[in-house]
Amino acid sequence: MSGEKHSVSIWRFLLRLVVAFLSIFALGKLFFLAYNHDVMPFSLKDVTEVWFHGFTMDLSTTGYLIAVPWLLSLVCLWAPRIPARRILLPYYLIAAVVLGLVICGDAFLYEFWKFKLNAAVFSYMQSASGTTNSVSLPFLLTRTAAFIVAIGLIGYLLVRITPSHLSATTHRIRKSAGMVLLAGVIFLCIRGSIGTSTMNVGVAYYSPHLFLNHAAVNPAFSLLSSISKTKDFSSQFDYFPEEERAVLFDSLYSVPTPQITDTLLTTDRPDILLILMESYGSRFIEELGGIPGISPHFSRLIPEGVFWDNLYSNSFRTDRGTVSALSGWISYPTASLMKMPEKLGQMPSLARSLQKEGYRTEFLYGGDIEIMGMKGYLVGSGYQHITSDADFSLADAKESKWGANDAVTASRVYETIKEKPQSEPWYMTYLTLSSHEPFEVPYHRLDDPKLNAFAFTDECVGGLIDSLRTLPVWDNLLVILLPDHGFLYDITYEDPAFFHCPMLWLGGAVRQPKRIHTLMNQSDLAATLLGQMGIPHDGFPWSRNVLSPHYAYPFAYSSFPGGILFADSTGVSVYDITGGKAIQESPAPSPLRISRAKAILQSSYDRLDAMNSNPTSTTRTNP
Repeated sequence: MSGEKHSVSIWRFLLRLVVAFLSIFALGKLFFLAYNHDVMPFSLKDVTEVWFHGFTMDLSTTGYLIAVPWLLSLVCLWAPRIPARRILLPYYLIAAVVLGLVICGDAFLYEFWKFKLNAAVFSYMQSASGTTNSVSLPFLLTRTAAFIVAIGLIGYLLVRITPSHLSATTHRIRKSAGMVLLAGVIFLCIRGSIGTSTMNVGVAYYSPHLFLNHAAVNPAFSLLSSISKTKDFSSQFDYFPEEERAVLFDSLYSVPTPQITDTLLTTDRPDILLILMESYGSRFIEELGGIPGISPHFSRLIPEGVFWDNLYSNSFRTDRGTVSALSGWISYPTASLMKMPEKLGQMPSLARSLQKEGYRTEFLYGGDIEIMGMKGYLVGSGYQHITSDADFSLADAKESKWGANDAVTASRVYETIKEKPQSEPWYMTYLTLSSHEPFEVPYHRLDDPKLNAFAFTDECVGGLIDSLRTLPVWDNLLVILLPDHGFLYDITYEDPAFFHCPMLWLGGAVRQPKRIHTLMNQSDLAATLLGQMGIPHDGFPWSRNVLSPHYAYPFAYSSFPGGILFADSTGVSVYDITGGKAIQESPAPSPLRISRAKAILQSSYDRLDAMNSNPTSTTRTNP
């Protein structure tokens, strides 16, 4: 044993190091579960599922941690006399301290915070007295002792498996080539996949129980990820003193919930299919001034349903638009809530509200569900079953860059609904993807590949609607067609037409065809739909029931990286938040429109900063 300890092959050393780090993370997860068992009792099955679903993130974090030992190992190929253990001692000390503090701190703080360790911890370290005053002396002493023990055990393990020297005296060129290939493997582990998505906290989310999702998340990765996104949101876009901001903002989003006096539906508990149509803004809808001939199926369906022709999307990308539509939440020009799992616990969602009413909830998407943190958001939002590219054949899933095309997924939606029992209500969200770069679709009606891709989505959605008519479920079905955002086809973000979007309600649950001209946002779907169903929606602070008689001031607000839009009955203004000037004012300039837009922007970032800014508080600030 002593001889092996003196000199060990590079490959064996790196393998031992990988196993050691993965073992540390696995034990850390077990410690997290055991320490916080009062939050939620868990079983052996829960432990294995936490380990399984958190493994890829643990592997990604391990990839970061072995980068330095890998580099030293490469050097040792050509300089075998280098004392590897001695050189790595400072690195091991830092790694042991960081991992010990992160793993233990994550478990200890969770009982107070109820969310995963993130960069918020640094704001509390600035006031040590405020932290220590909240706990007893025995608590501090025992937890400090636990930190020391954890750091000591991790440090001992890392040193114990590291030889004094790394043996490599022959075939150095071949072994160097192998080390370069290993670097590629390490990079893939860090990235998390070879597909379009990269490693993110949401990858580990798998359970409707947030505690188990948090247990599966690697705390070191969570901390690093949040540090990379940390910003003082409350200091951004600070246009007005508080009193002036309040005067401009107050009452804009407060629409009381009235008794239902008139409804668009024949039932207050319809089955619901929400189809989020990728990028399908007004540019492709002839009835909204769009290019003729792109969406003939959408056009023929308009007279059959409730058509909302004055709706504006909240944002410019899927990760933003999805949250706005499904959670009734505002959008941010410089931040994506979908990528901030520490914020999501405070957000409402249609799926969660409907689940409480006995609905089965489901999400279907033909692409990578882990991209942009989508999986974590969906699981945390209350979707009980998720179908993604992994649930399709390899040929279908790889048919395009993004995954299974809309013909394949529309067929799956139909088959899924066809097999649903009629004994319980259900809510399904279907996100299309073919009307997205690279616009490669098995359809060739139009010469322009972009327009042809949008026409393909229209064909698939229209065919799906026609197929659903043949099912018994149709009589009780509400189908909602709504884009996640617009598309830059011969327009820019500064053009209000980019945000102008259609919404169409169809199905046997629709009482009668109607056209509604009320100015609204995509985020207003949540409160409006729940209001029609007689379900409380007070928990949706940024969503308004636009059919309420109390919706007295119709307006729309949208954001994109460089600016914000505000539209009301007087016109529309687009404001450059970087240059600090109006980009567009129609039909005439309106300082009030711009002031209200700035007040909403300021208020939204104040609230974003307040979300989880005080982990021990259960109060929420008004939007």
